[in-house]
Amino acid sequence: MNEIQNLNPACIWKNFYALTQVPRPSGHLEKIQQFLLDFGKEAGVEVFKDPAGNIVMRKPASPGMENKKGVILQAHMDMVPQKTPESTHNFETDPIQPWIDGEWVKAKGTTLGADNGLGVASIMAIMEDKTLKHGPVEALITADEETGMYGANDLPAGELNGDILMNLDSEHWGKFVIGSAGGINITATLDYQDTDTDPEDAAVKVTIKGLRGGHSGLEIHEGRANANKLLVRLVREAIEECEARLANWQGGNMRNAIPFKAEAVLTLPKENVAALKELAQDWFEDFTDEYKGIESGIEVICEDVETPEKEVPVEIQDNLINAIYGCHDGVVRMIPSYPSVVETSSNLAIIEIGGGKAMLKILARSSREDMKDYIVKTLESCFNMAGMKVETAGSYGGWDPNPDSEILHLLLKEYKDLFGEDGIIQVDHAGLECSIILGKYPHLDVVSFGPTMKSPHTTTERALIKTVEPFWTLLKKALEDIPEKK
Repeated sequence: MNEIQNLNPACIWKNFYALTQVPRPSGHLEKIQQFLLDFGKEAGVEVFKDPAGNIVMRKPASPGMENKKGVILQAHMDMVPQKTPESTHNFETDPIQPWIDGEWVKAKGTTLGADNGLGVASIMAIMEDKTLKHGPVEALITADEETGMYGANDLPAGELNGDILMNLDSEHWGKFVIGSAGGINITATLDYQDTDTDPEDAAVKVTIKGLRGGHSGLEIHEGRANANKLLVRLVREAIEECEARLANWQGGNMRNAIPFKAEAVLTLPKENVAALKELAQDWFEDFTDEYKGIESGIEVICEDVETPEKEVPVEIQDNLINAIYGCHDGVVRMIPSYPSVVETSSNLAIIEIGGGKAMLKILARSSREDMKDYIVKTLESCFNMAGMKVETAGSYGGWDPNPDSEILHLLLKEYKDLFGEDGIIQVDHAGLECSIILGKYPHLDVVSFGPTMKSPHTTTERALIKTVEPFWTLLKKALEDIPEKK
């Protein structure tokens, strides 16, 4: 694992390795915040934690470059905590175990945290390097981006001084992002009174797992399977054909990750257990055929379990199954003027049913406010018909593209000069903090770029080693060539 630190450029990889050794799952950031505060002091730059939990660093301009426009380098400190079923990793206490697999850096059994650890590591490299030439540089390392962009949402007005914002949270080297989708969290809940299970019934836990999962923005258009949406098809037929009843359901664990696993405990007459298991095998074959070429590891598992004392009442059960079945999941439509980019989508991320409570959590995204409102009302209507209470939170707007951006065109020119090819301008369906920061600092000239990463938010997350060095070269060159204030 220490070999990571010997990769080029060493200044980024040594910092990234150090970050992997500090637990930093979303919602548990005390250790990483202190780590960054200590780092800033050791690097000899101004550093503080703001009221939102963000870490801000300030490095003065190199001699003779004081009149350059100020640059804000921005990344987020938290990472998505996903692990393989066999992993015993504790994200609040254990370090990530990165390793080199050919041309990629990966992690053993967990997410890697290159999203957005490589961005943070790059900022650290800028802050500690005494040889670089640049104007005034600020770092904004935000808190809890992955769970609701809370650090950006609570960013105090007047805290930042810069003129240009370079977000380092993009994942395709050579692509320069100038726009992104807005998003909103939707939560549907229902309280109910459990009913007694027939003591003569058997119980079977049905699990669907082995799916690819993935980023619910960047990979929503790939048609990957959603474990919750697969499971509801099986459960509904089990209710209809095997006299099954729903006792509990647990599927997914992160709003911004496509769920790769879901499980439900069903009760049913003992004489129907064999039929349920045959039904599950039939659905396994159907799912495997449906997702041929997309999903290669689908598993449908039935396990005999102890019969629970309580189950969901029939009417509530049927309403919930209908709501899950009817809930839109996936792409709603593409951007008409950018037909290769998703405009609006929703991700049925988390389902928790049992113990008298039902909760469904969805992340909806859109680059248009009217379409974001449309998908919210679509989902609200679906859940209201099931008698559920629907609440929204964490809404943030989209980032409108500015094709005339000065920093964009500087980066495109230097990319072409350095590497002999044209950079690609892109609008992402992923939510970036740029839109929120722009809402508070509308004067900023903003662009997002970074080295290549694949499958963020999954246990197959990986960073392409060969893209980190050119990214570092471009970042240094751009800081040196930032125009002067007019």
